[in-house]
Amino acid sequence: MSGMTGVLAVGVVSALVLTTGCSASKGRPTAAGTTPASPAPTTAAGTPSDTPTPAPTPAPTWDGQVKPIGDGSTSDTGPQPKQPTPERLKPGEKPPQFVVFSWDGALEGDDRLFSRFRKLGAENNAQMTFFLSGIYTLPKSKRSLYHPPKHDAGSASIDFATNAHIKDTLEQLRLAWLDGNEIGTHFNGHFCGPQPGGGGDWSTEEWASELDQAISFVTNWRTNTGFQDVPPLPFDYTKELVGGRAPCLEGQKNLLAAEKARGFRYDASSPGEFQVWPVKKEGVWNFPLQLLPNPGRSSQNLSMDFNYLAGQSGATTSGDPRKYDGWEKETRDSYLAGFERVYNGSRAPLFIGNHFEDWNGGIYMQAVEDVVKSVCRREQVRCVSFRQVADWLDAQDPKVLDKLRGLDPGQPADWPRLVK
Repeated sequence: MSGMTGVLAVGVVSALVLTTGCSASKGRPTAAGTTPASPAPTTAAGTPSDTPTPAPTPAPTWDGQVKPIGDGSTSDTGPQPKQPTPERLKPGEKPPQFVVFSWDGALEGDDRLFSRFRKLGAENNAQMTFFLSGIYTLPKSKRSLYHPPKHDAGSASIDFATNAHIKDTLEQLRLAWLDGNEIGTHFNGHFCGPQPGGGGDWSTEEWASELDQAISFVTNWRTNTGFQDVPPLPFDYTKELVGGRAPCLEGQKNLLAAEKARGFRYDASSPGEFQVWPVKKEGVWNFPLQLLPNPGRSSQNLSMDFNYLAGQSGATTSGDPRKYDGWEKETRDSYLAGFERVYNGSRAPLFIGNHFEDWNGGIYMQAVEDVVKSVCRREQVRCVSFRQVADWLDAQDPKVLDKLRGLDPGQPADWPRLVK
């Protein structure tokens, strides 16, 4: 970790600690963000959907035969394992407490954080969403294939992965999907403001190019890398990809139209809202980062590791080691306070965003691990992917969801009255 390129203040809500993560250190993406768009290379991306609103995941059919797709980078191995069947709430039933742990970048580097948290999830009944940066499957020698919007071909605000890291990342993506986790997109080059050039400055057409390129790199990694000793990914990415998070949480307004045209069912790029039941924007579920309590303070913090970092050590990722224990406890306690508020209140889903980073001695990684172990095996708690939350929401009575949205986060509900 070589430092941050920027810290963006997004706004203040009363005494709110709220900054959007935008730290793109060379080596990996380090914040929620987006990527620019421009002419895309030949891509296996899906075509725009003709339907006005993305539909729920259809019941998959499969003839039992594994089929290579395209150049053999991906394959059809049938329905994804370990997927829950969404059910409509019964009259008077309390909603489950959904918790989503999501990861931006999804690179398996020397720190082995991807594999660490994939295994942690499997051990704690937790499935997660891994947002993959497409260029993490593109060799540096082929970087000129990437045409980012408003930037020169082959440029990026994060490093391209080494060949060894590409192989390790492909292995973790394969295992993660087989574990029931979701593989979303974090787009490509992780360009952020100040404008011009960041995702907040891109048109819908540029976002569409960025998305098509991200899909192309993942679905053509075998051609681009020349690897013949690596198994294909066991899924059709053009069908499995139904959501993403823009780098630095920039550009959602124009991004949504590009995502909807490609059949996306949700977007996780909103820079922060209260812990309330989700709504759709432009026909796509909006899954924002959320404002969580800071115990003992009047402020709230955005539910992403980068934002705790920004509030604790400012513009450095290597703060005073003497403060690490206290900062780790603050972060863990805030996540747990946000969980308890809705678990004992409105039951609105809890969304937590993370990066595979060792900021401030790895304290944010440990805080998230502690939370996973604390909450994911509790009664009526489901630690799931964003896609699984979208599946469940689409199965519910819209009138019931409207009533749930009227609840304050910590408001205990009269479930027999609300759920009819």
